[in-house]
Amino acid sequence: MHFNQQSARSTVALLLLSASLAAQSVQPEVPYVPTTDEAVQAMLKLADVKKTDVVYDLGCGDGRIVVAAAKNYGARGVGIDINPQRIQEAKDNAKKAGVENLVRFEVNDLFKADIHEATVVTLFLLPDVNMRLRPKLLQELQPGTRIVSNTFDMGDWKPDKEQRLSSADAESGLSQKFFLWIVPRRDRK
Repeated sequence: MHFNQQSARSTVALLLLSASLAAQSVQPEVPYVPTTDEAVQAMLKLADVKKTDVVYDLGCGDGRIVVAAAKNYGARGVGIDINPQRIQEAKDNAKKAGVENLVRFEVNDLFKADIHEATVVTLFLLPDVNMRLRPKLLQELQPGTRIVSNTFDMGDWKPDKEQRLSSADAESGLSQKFFLWIVPRRDRK
C-alpha cells in the first residue's frame, strides 16, 4: 500500500485529534469540593509539615494545600489532578502566592503518578478511592511518610491520630475530621 504525504498528514492529525478527545473525556472519580482554609491549616498542622518536607496532594484541585505548605512552612510541594483546568488554577494560585519556585503541578492519574519522593501526602478523596490507593501508598512511600486524609478513613488501617474541627462546615459533614497515618517500616525478608 502506498501512502502519499497528504494521507500521512491526515492520519497523524486524526490520531492526534482522537488522543486529544480521549484525554478530555477522562472524568475524575471524585467531585471537586475545595478544602476549607481552616481544614487546610488543620491538615498541614496534623502532618507536622516542616521546611524540609515534600508535600504531595493527590487530587489537588486548585492547589490550595500545596500552596499553603509552601507559603506557610517553606515546604516544597507537588499537586496532582486529572483535570487540566484545576491544574491551571493551581499554577495561577501558586504564582499569586509567590511560591511557584517551590511547587509544581501535573495533570496525571493519581494511581499512575510517581509519588515516591513525598514525605507528606494529603488526600480529600472518597472512601473507595482511598482504599484502592492504599496499596500504592504503602508500596511507594518511604517508612515515616505522613498521610493525612480529609473526612474519609482507610477502612481497617487504623490512623495514628485523628483530629476534629468543631467550627467546620457542619451542614455538609465535610472537612470536620482528619486522619493521620505514618507509613510503617517494611519487614525485611
